[in-house]
Amino acid sequence: MKLTNYDLIRRPIITEKSMASMNDRKYTFVVDIRANKSQIKRAIEEIFEVKVEDVKTIRSLGKNKRVGVHYGKRPDYKKAIIKLTEDSKPIEFFEGM
Repeated sequence: MKLTNYDLIRRPIITEKSMASMNDRKYTFVVDIRANKSQIKRAIEEIFEVKVEDVKTIRSLGKNKRVGVHYGKRPDYKKAIIKLTEDSKPIEFFEGM
């Protein structure tokens, strides 16, 4: 099964820390857990029409949770921190925040 660009990039992460890093032209997204750095870079460049300088990925394991006697687990996920080049325009999606 081939993943499209919109399948690779799940959603942006909007936290206080990620908003502060936007001044350094860094944006944070939750991406598909099977995606590699080159796929993420290509997807961001095609979706938002920007130039990506660097991609850093973090793979996080989901926490174990319990409600009463029932045990469960939150899903694993992968985060990507995207750094744009100096001559690239900013991502408009984050502009109004």
